[in-house]
Amino acid sequence: MRFDSGRVCLDLVATFAPHEGIRDGDELRLWLAGAGLVPDRTPLARVGPDWVAAFRALRADVEVLVRAELDGTDPDEPALARVNALAAGPPPGLCAVRDQEGHLVRELCGGVECGALLAAVARDAVELLTDPGERALLRACEGDGCTRVYLDTSRGHRRRWCSSELCGNRERVARHRRRALAAGSV
Repeated sequence: MRFDSGRVCLDLVATFAPHEGIRDGDELRLWLAGAGLVPDRTPLARVGPDWVAAFRALRADVEVLVRAELDGTDPDEPALARVNALAAGPPPGLCAVRDQEGHLVRELCGGVECGALLAAVARDAVELLTDPGERALLRACEGDGCTRVYLDTSRGHRRRWCSSELCGNRERVARHRRRALAAGSV
């Protein structure tokens, strides 16, 4: 899983393409920890098909809203209402506790609830979509066949790809091949 979109809500959207990245509870557990929504050692025993369905539904709604923003169209009202309803929920509580070495580490207080984690992601989407500065940084990857969306925080705001190492490299290789073919056919 990649976590380089610039926002947790965009990282969730990125779990769909090019293939389904949250097929089951195990993959959702990995995503939740990788996205930083739960500390690494947090037990997530109750993550099941209902959690997967809820996160997939939120992902679809956030994508619809982000794509509307990129296209300059009005947001889908039902998707907006669902994201707003989730964002209004209480986020997970955080506590600082000592680990085995005596260092302070983050831990979720009061257990791990699906609704609280959904609220954190939905709130991130609301913050993104209501902040003019952040919205202005939204970009769709120009990579051939890539559907990822990211925040362009590069200097000069000229970033073209979701990842220079992946989509950018593919584009550079394709450009090189085109030049080599053009030079060989002259």
